[in-house]
Amino acid sequence: MTESRGAPCLRGRVAVVPPHVPFVDQIAARWLDQAGHDPRECGTGLILLPSRRAARALTEAFMRQVDGRPLLLPRIAPIAALDEASLALSGQNALDLPPAVDPVRRLATLSLLVMQAGKAFGDVQGVDQAWPLARALADLMDEAEWAECDLRTRLPHAAEGDFAQHWHQTLRFLSIVTSVWPSWLEEQGVMNPVARQTALLHAQAARWEREPPAPGTPIWAVGFADAVPSTIAMLRAVLSVPDGLLVLPGVDTTCAQAVWEHLPPDHPQAGTARMLAELGIARDGMEQWDSLPPGSTATSPAARAGLLARALLPAHALEQWRAPDAPVAADGLSVLRSADQQEEAAAIAMVLRQVLEQPGRRAALVTPDRALAGRVATELVRWGVIADDSAGESLLTIPQTAFLRLIVQAVDGGLSPVALLSVIKHPLAACGLSPGNCRASARQLERLVLRGPAPPPGIAGLRRALARAADDPHGALADAPDAPEEINAFLNRLEAAFGPLLALPVSTPVPVPTLLAALIEVAQDLATTGSADGAERLWAGEEGNALGQHMSAMLAWCDVLPDARLGTLDGLLASSLAGMTVQGRRAVRGRAGAVHPRVFIWGLLEARLQTADTIVLGGLVETVWPPATDPGPWMSRPMRTRVGLPAPEWVIGQAAHDFVSCACAAPRVVLSVAGRRQGAPTVPARWLVRLDAYLAGHGHGLPAHPALRWLEGLDRPAGVPMPVAPPRPRPAVGLRPRSLSVTEIETWMRDPYAIYARRILKLNRLADLEELADAADYGQIVHAALDRWFRAHPADWPADGAVRMQAVFADVLREAGLRPALAAWWAPRLERIATWCARTEQARRATGAPCTVLTEQGGTMRLDDLPGGAFTLRGRADRIDLHGDGALSLFDYKTGTLPARRSVIEGWQSQLVLEAAMIESGGFPPPVAGRVAELVYWRLTGGHVPAQVLDVARGTELSDLIAHCRQGLHDLVAAYDSPEQPYLSHPWPGEEPRFADYAHLARVAEWSAAREETAG
Repeated sequence: MTESRGAPCLRGRVAVVPPHVPFVDQIAARWLDQAGHDPRECGTGLILLPSRRAARALTEAFMRQVDGRPLLLPRIAPIAALDEASLALSGQNALDLPPAVDPVRRLATLSLLVMQAGKAFGDVQGVDQAWPLARALADLMDEAEWAECDLRTRLPHAAEGDFAQHWHQTLRFLSIVTSVWPSWLEEQGVMNPVARQTALLHAQAARWEREPPAPGTPIWAVGFADAVPSTIAMLRAVLSVPDGLLVLPGVDTTCAQAVWEHLPPDHPQAGTARMLAELGIARDGMEQWDSLPPGSTATSPAARAGLLARALLPAHALEQWRAPDAPVAADGLSVLRSADQQEEAAAIAMVLRQVLEQPGRRAALVTPDRALAGRVATELVRWGVIADDSAGESLLTIPQTAFLRLIVQAVDGGLSPVALLSVIKHPLAACGLSPGNCRASARQLERLVLRGPAPPPGIAGLRRALARAADDPHGALADAPDAPEEINAFLNRLEAAFGPLLALPVSTPVPVPTLLAALIEVAQDLATTGSADGAERLWAGEEGNALGQHMSAMLAWCDVLPDARLGTLDGLLASSLAGMTVQGRRAVRGRAGAVHPRVFIWGLLEARLQTADTIVLGGLVETVWPPATDPGPWMSRPMRTRVGLPAPEWVIGQAAHDFVSCACAAPRVVLSVAGRRQGAPTVPARWLVRLDAYLAGHGHGLPAHPALRWLEGLDRPAGVPMPVAPPRPRPAVGLRPRSLSVTEIETWMRDPYAIYARRILKLNRLADLEELADAADYGQIVHAALDRWFRAHPADWPADGAVRMQAVFADVLREAGLRPALAAWWAPRLERIATWCARTEQARRATGAPCTVLTEQGGTMRLDDLPGGAFTLRGRADRIDLHGDGALSLFDYKTGTLPARRSVIEGWQSQLVLEAAMIESGGFPPPVAGRVAELVYWRLTGGHVPAQVLDVARGTELSDLIAHCRQGLHDLVAAYDSPEQPYLSHPWPGEEPRFADYAHLARVAEWSAAREETAG
């Protein structure tokens, strides 16, 4: 059965299960056969498998084979979880192995070494930057120990020759680690986890070779497609015992020997070829277990494995593509080419859902992309299906981790509005209240304090902002049925809860355990409700328990790290949790119910040796499946080769083997690839490209799965799609406003719906969170400065007017309390505006100074004779000049866009004309009375051209314009006094409003597109 190549004599057998035969069912059936189907004899022996998931699958296969009858199972042990209990190790050396070092303790100590290395790795400022390097270093040591590579002897020669200087510097640090780290391990009485695992494997292998089990005790090793040296030793020991058996999955026995002996590391069979060579096993001496086990059906057409093997031949064997007997049957294979990740997830969910229509059929998604797995699980909830996602969930993405990180970010940011709301609106936040009341209180705090300009930092800043805040008369209604707490009492709760972190210095480093302990205390206080302790809520469930264990380890072992600032804590949490998962079923947030028994989501490790009726291979793009080949930060590829570490391409080979195995694990397999990922175009997986090219060369191709067509019709309404109509509210005339400002008249004409929403529905736009000073603030400063100047100088003009006016502008800017950077940006612009205004005023006075200049004058105009009753127009003029002949000049200051004269004449921007009509109707208090002689706009920007002037009209033209504007206002009010007149949204496509605050409420984006298509 075996071919010896210098290895110890192997007495056991080697068998191969072809890809189209269900592997674990075959193993269970053969084990029952060799035990004579005796339920008691079946419990004698041991079966070794590569993973826990494979062990569980084999247990289920036994249950299927005996159809639920009582059975004593053999010991089923995953080799990756070997310990003394599972294999009953004996021997003083094996039992005296030191315990494995705690993973967090190891990373904390390595982080300290990285930080002590100075500039060896660039400017490593804190523990949050050192931790990822420490993890990479731990991975390097684990990889070397799995490969049984002695870094101590090989590292000094890794960078000999023409290597960059930084590699020599890195190796100097690594040489220190290879000497200091073993000493530290010995001093602490612990071992590296992988070193201990390999020692256990070698000890068990030595025991079996020295004291083999009694004859009649079968020991099988099944499901191995690749192996590290310690596993090779175990497999060799299995084959050396009297009843040892090695069963391999899907060995390609058709590959030519010359090709087989030179397979590149990224080939699907490269790992198996290397393992067989190490064991001294020839392919022609292996048994073929190709008969289907009782009650089972083929997992795939027998020809599919040959098709994939031919398509994925290495480059030096591609001439075999033209062989006359080349397999081209792709029965059961289809491809799903979606546009992006979301479409891919939705289509995959429909594929899985469609399988459930067939009684008893099982469907699975296999992907290494955890983001895609989460999207598909969420899409399945749409159909009421909760999938069994056995690959676990990253500890970085669970709600508890997000809660902890948001707390750190909020405190580090001085409790800024966005960061604070992210914490107190989190589902875990309660602050001693019920979660609903806590969120209601958070919304009240948001409305009163956090919207608009950002308050000063800290709780004290929130209190100062609250003192300036207006009342919130609609808060209770807005938060119903929850009840917000009195705002000051809620701030007291926040101050008490955040106290442990707020008490820490922001810029002074403190011990890392102190930071972590304060964070945990704050999180537990914030999570406490009126009826439940915060610790119970925060650390509950599998996810909370896993995070709690990690935080406990961090508290216990991070005392070796140097002191750190509060700002590094978020990065430390993220880096320490990177790559960690919580095993078990991944729950879909907000969805309760039982997991569906026939839908699965598997990672690559979980999918090995599994079968289903339909399998979707998702995320088939380069850098996802297969993963990117990264040699890591410590050594380049040539250096890894010199040291004796495996090439990064071996990871590609394992991923390729998983791809082929999964593609043969179901009668129907869907190969899914998204065209874009995170907004960027993707490159399809090399295996899919190879398969397409191979089939195309033979005039064939993979059929497209119809899921995308299903998806197109999923949300499409029945019949011809009808565009939504614009809103046409017609409130009762008695509810319609009887008084508006001159600025609202323009809004009324361009967007009547905005007047309806603001004045009738009483809906006001909420200010943005952390709203920065913008053009409106700039305009207020300009208006305030000019008002202050002309109030001080209503008629006279000082000789040094330009200098003094610049000083006034500077004073107003300083009093505005803007951010220093913004004030510095605006200061020269305001200076240019002051200079231009002074020169312009001097020029005006050269032709006759006004008797007096009045600023910020308010007035009204009453319109009678209207169907709905009297209407009052309100307005405030920026500047009115009174001349000696009784004429008046009316000015309006603009810091934004200057209105077009046509818009003013046609009435679209009638603010200044309406103010003139108010003056001539006697609507302003004395001494403002008489005839308006000119209307002037000043656009004051302070840019390269500091200002522009628009002289609208004079003389008869101005008189006609004022009369026409007054009549137009009368007609507008009269039209809306009709109950049939609707308040339309954006009724004039050519005259859109400047500020569309209510466009989202009126659904403008939905119906305007249909209007544009109709117009086109």
